[in-house]
Amino acid sequence: VLSLCCEACKKVIFHVPPELEADTLVGRVDLKECLQSAEFISSSDGNFKILEDGSVYTTSAVSLSAEKKTFTILLKDIQEQVEEKIHVSLVEDEKKKTRHARDTVLKRTKRRWGPIPSVMIENSLGPFPLQIQQVQSDTAQNYTIYYSASGPGIDQDPKGLFYIERETGNIFATRAVDREQYPSFQIICFATTPDGYSPEVPLVHTIRIEDDNDNAPYFTQDAFEFSVPENSKPGVVVGKVTAEDRDEPYTLHTTLKYRIVSQNPPVTPAFSLHGDTGVIAVLSPQLDRELVPSYTLLVEVRDMAGQPFGLCTTGTAVIKIEDTNDNAPSFKQLQYETRVEENRVNVEILRVSVVDLDEPGSPGSGAVYEIIRGNDDRSFEITTDKSTNEGVLCVVKGLDYESAKQRILVIAVNNEAPYMLAPHSQQLSQSTSSVTVHVQDLDEGPVFKPCQLRLDVKECEEIGTSIGRYLAEDPETGNSEGISYRIPPGQCNWIGIDERTGEVRTIKVLDRDVGEMRRGQCNITVLAVDRNGKTGTGTIQVFIQPGNKNFPRITKTDYIMCRDRKPICLTAQDGDESPYSTPFVYRITDRSLASMWKITRHNDNSVYLSPKGDIPFGTYSIPISVIDNGGKVGENQVTVNLCDCVTPTECNSQIRVLPGGNVTLGVWAILAMILGSLLLLLILITICGCCGSGVMHRHVTDDCANHNLIISNTEAPGEEVMDHNIIPLQNTTDQGGYGIKTGDQQTFEMVKGRGHTLESVKGGGHQTLGSVKEGGGQAMMDTCRYSYSEWHNFTHPRLGEKVHLCRQDEEQKHSEDYLLSYNYEGKGSLAGSVGCCSDQHEEEALDFLDQLEPKFRTLAETCVKR
Repeated sequence: VLSLCCEACKKVIFHVPPELEADTLVGRVDLKECLQSAEFISSSDGNFKILEDGSVYTTSAVSLSAEKKTFTILLKDIQEQVEEKIHVSLVEDEKKKTRHARDTVLKRTKRRWGPIPSVMIENSLGPFPLQIQQVQSDTAQNYTIYYSASGPGIDQDPKGLFYIERETGNIFATRAVDREQYPSFQIICFATTPDGYSPEVPLVHTIRIEDDNDNAPYFTQDAFEFSVPENSKPGVVVGKVTAEDRDEPYTLHTTLKYRIVSQNPPVTPAFSLHGDTGVIAVLSPQLDRELVPSYTLLVEVRDMAGQPFGLCTTGTAVIKIEDTNDNAPSFKQLQYETRVEENRVNVEILRVSVVDLDEPGSPGSGAVYEIIRGNDDRSFEITTDKSTNEGVLCVVKGLDYESAKQRILVIAVNNEAPYMLAPHSQQLSQSTSSVTVHVQDLDEGPVFKPCQLRLDVKECEEIGTSIGRYLAEDPETGNSEGISYRIPPGQCNWIGIDERTGEVRTIKVLDRDVGEMRRGQCNITVLAVDRNGKTGTGTIQVFIQPGNKNFPRITKTDYIMCRDRKPICLTAQDGDESPYSTPFVYRITDRSLASMWKITRHNDNSVYLSPKGDIPFGTYSIPISVIDNGGKVGENQVTVNLCDCVTPTECNSQIRVLPGGNVTLGVWAILAMILGSLLLLLILITICGCCGSGVMHRHVTDDCANHNLIISNTEAPGEEVMDHNIIPLQNTTDQGGYGIKTGDQQTFEMVKGRGHTLESVKGGGHQTLGSVKEGGGQAMMDTCRYSYSEWHNFTHPRLGEKVHLCRQDEEQKHSEDYLLSYNYEGKGSLAGSVGCCSDQHEEEALDFLDQLEPKFRTLAETCVKR
């Protein structure tokens, strides 16, 4: 590669061949001319890399197809935040092609340009300058070659340590080097012609500093501290001492050996030290903290594998013997005596102390006291004072002089930590001591027996109800004479106590739903005072037991049931607590409704209500009783609107009159009743006012309106029937007659039974006569010649026979087409009876037919035709 030295700070031109191979030196740029301290060097073209000395190399094969190629070198000083750019241009040089071709021929294996790494002895004594290596290029046979170098030790710190001769390539050292500071140097050597051409790739040459044993080993700590439990077995590891050496690793200069120089106290050696690893282990099984609490070892470390000419250093290892509980505590005294007044509680009566050879303050010396005999009633308690390790004996329950004038206790002591016996030692025995407690007599106040009394009372008890007695006794006399009782103020004011008898009574109605009684309990302190003014106290615990004070009730009582007749879930609530609430028992109290409706259990507080069969639509008011677990009965009225609907929202306000329950009448039902009543009244007036002449020569009295004859119209001429059961009538000119003209005869048709309205097709509920219209023929009859009794005696047997015959067919079997109860066909129409279609008097009142559904229009058109 041919390079011209026409470089400038911001623009450099290199003349190069048209084809450049990878890792080819293009030239060098003086970077310091633009930026003295460039911490970051980069190239804008990835095909080129820039070294720290300014050398430009190709990273891949480059072809100058355009005969010129440019890129930029970017220099940055991060600390000073300075940035510089150098523009580099590569120009194809036609004149140098011959020389480049020759250079290509000279490329061969280079031997002298790549010498082995140089070695320099550390701390060398010279003489200086000391030659350490020579580099030469084989191209020196054809060119004049100048050598140069750069890197640490030359133009970088430590500067001036090495230099290279320009003409010979000899490398010299100018002074001694410390390997621990500079273990090696890597310098870059260059071979160039006088015109700047570089026939060789820059050579990275390593100068290694050979180690000299000039550093003694040293311990990593000034003093090592270890600990080991006493009575440890031989071989137990105590710890490890470590040392380091700054000389070259993995050489004899850093091969270390350890040994124990001395032991303090100078008794039988207790520890061993591993020479290679520095591990300290137990050597003697006689480690006793009570005899020797700690050992101090003087240890030595030497390099050169411990050879006498190696360098050495000494250190200290302190081994502390840890205490184990190998000594049992023992009482200083075997017997103690003390006194205490009767009825004194929570008072200290004695302190006992022990001797323990183990380390003070450790679990091995911490004393744990216990009373092993004489404290069956738990009147005494002994604890440990942590600061003094003494046992503190206290009275926690009052002593009674009359019961026992003295108490003898046996106290034992142990340690907090379990015992760890030394090898070949005997079992340790527990130390005990006896304590005699003398009880001193005092004039005592009354004592309640028991000191705490529990009273259970049911809520809602009447005021003044006795719930128990609470008495105190005089310990001196053993009876309750002369003792008065009272309850101090500021406590629950539900309960009172009789001053003389101690009888406890209620002074309020106890209700768990009121005020403080909601907690359900109260602790009451009671005072007992004897004749001498001595006072005793006791406690009454009053517990209010839940009572059965609430009736169960159904939460929701109004329901709508559609045609799917989906069961209704009835749920009841009771304000009482168990056992006076659930499970509930439901019953239908009305017998007739119980035959139509049924109840099915769901859970403890809910049931399902559903009809038993195909009952009519309408509103049912069903009385249901709910019985709780305590037997309390709650009466409830459940209203069910059984509606001909798909969803409850479709149900309107029309309600039917149904048997066995309270119902509400709709508007059309009320109107039908009024019209029926007026029509019945009109018929009675007409019958009572009838007069004239006919075939009947007997006078009919005014009470003829009470008979059971009902006149019906005929819609077509009928056949003439001659039967003695049909009463013949003569013509009359009375316009008020009820005869029906059929040719030359007038007859009465008698119908036994009741007219069923459309609303009561099923069941035996409310019934009316039906809408009987006046006949078209105005037959005349004599209605004033017979009395009602004569008329009744004449017609009744004949009508009974006629009805009997009508109910039989030709084979003398009862006919099934007479007075039949029709099945339910749906809810009634606003139009009323179909018979209204033939009533000429109501022809003007048929406007409702315009709003009928399609399936009824044909029938309506037929009815209105004339």
